[in-house]
Amino acid sequence: MCIRDRYQRRVHGGKNFLRKMFMRQFLPLKHITSLKKLVTAKSLRMFSLKQNKPYREEDQVITTKLDFDSQFKTIPTFRVIDLQGNVIAKEYDNLDPKILKRIYKKMVQLEEMDTILLQAQRQGRISFYMPCFGESACVIGSAAALNDYDLIYPQYREQGALLWRGMTTDEFTSQCASNGRDPAKGRQMPVHYTSSKLNFVCVSSPLTTQVPQASGAGYSFKLKQQDRVAVTFFGEGASSEGDFHTGMNFAMTLGSQTLFLCRNNKYAISTPSDEQFKGDGVAGKSKGYGMLTIRCDGNDALAVYQAVKYARQYIIKKKEPAFIEFMTYRVGDHSTSDHSILYREEEELKSWTQINNPIIRLGLYLKKKGIMQIDEESDKELRKKYRSDVIKSLKAAIEEKKPGISQLFLDVYDRQTLNLNSQRQSLEDHLEKYKDKYNLENFEK
Repeated sequence: MCIRDRYQRRVHGGKNFLRKMFMRQFLPLKHITSLKKLVTAKSLRMFSLKQNKPYREEDQVITTKLDFDSQFKTIPTFRVIDLQGNVIAKEYDNLDPKILKRIYKKMVQLEEMDTILLQAQRQGRISFYMPCFGESACVIGSAAALNDYDLIYPQYREQGALLWRGMTTDEFTSQCASNGRDPAKGRQMPVHYTSSKLNFVCVSSPLTTQVPQASGAGYSFKLKQQDRVAVTFFGEGASSEGDFHTGMNFAMTLGSQTLFLCRNNKYAISTPSDEQFKGDGVAGKSKGYGMLTIRCDGNDALAVYQAVKYARQYIIKKKEPAFIEFMTYRVGDHSTSDHSILYREEEELKSWTQINNPIIRLGLYLKKKGIMQIDEESDKELRKKYRSDVIKSLKAAIEEKKPGISQLFLDVYDRQTLNLNSQRQSLEDHLEKYKDKYNLENFEK
């Protein structure tokens, strides 16, 4: 029996019943007093409402044809510039040149940072990495169109959003090196970034957990009447998980202020999208939930920006979610634990890097519009600068001491429990006895 049904059965018990049924079963005694204040006549009426929707023949859509249907009309892909950087949707060619220049530079910076950190993993200097090669337009273009106080629930390839919001190179390399300056104190895998000041929730390794979380956060923003959106990124492979459907249905039925951003990069690790699902991609699933949906060229930074900007405005105005499927391509391996050449041809990779490269496309557009002077020499200089910054920062990050060993026992409980204190003391005694066996000088005190 659901909680709502139990409320309806005992609604006449009022506050006393609610206190007995809910508080005693689910809440510690110390929290009961504060919750009493939330129990109002209005909240009780919410649970006692009865539906009254009598049958109306005029509401029915009737047919006399026995026609089964298995496919919607294919959703088109929204695009502003073509593969040569030419404008094909003039009404959307209205972005501030300063924003466009910054988007381009951040995309180049992201590519260089990913290259260096990927090489560092191959050299054994960090333990793991996940690059964003080929997908920088969808991530950075989205971040540019959002408000900085919108809360991002990432998957694990959204470092470009942090770059856009101001995360420094030192902060990136400290996290990957798991040193004492890592805000997660070395407890997360490299590239599992987080930043409360930049409104970026910690990356979570388990697939799709972020989607229902973003639905809940968006619902909270709606209830609080905030001009704020919860934004969640995920790949097309995540749409095969149950959490995806739970999150989508939750957001749509409750009207969450949530923006769902799917990076359809054609592969869920080694599984191509046509082996994951049939039908019209992930956007087709979204329309099935009645959600405002668009399919967008994820390698067209202008189209990404315009789509996200419109979707955010819609969410705030209508108080309901929106969905964007970015059609892009994962040029790099899924992670440093992957070797994609084993399951896709080199020709396929070259076609995307040479014909539909998001950085090249935006660069051609900026050059043709006279916004930036982009040539081989200037590109080399820009990349050299970013590469040098990352190399210098990574070297310093690796030389930093690791978080103190005592940090292992913190940040779970407000006050340390007896068993944790006992375990901590046991570890300290062990390290004191065998300190010559461990490199304790590499850890902060």
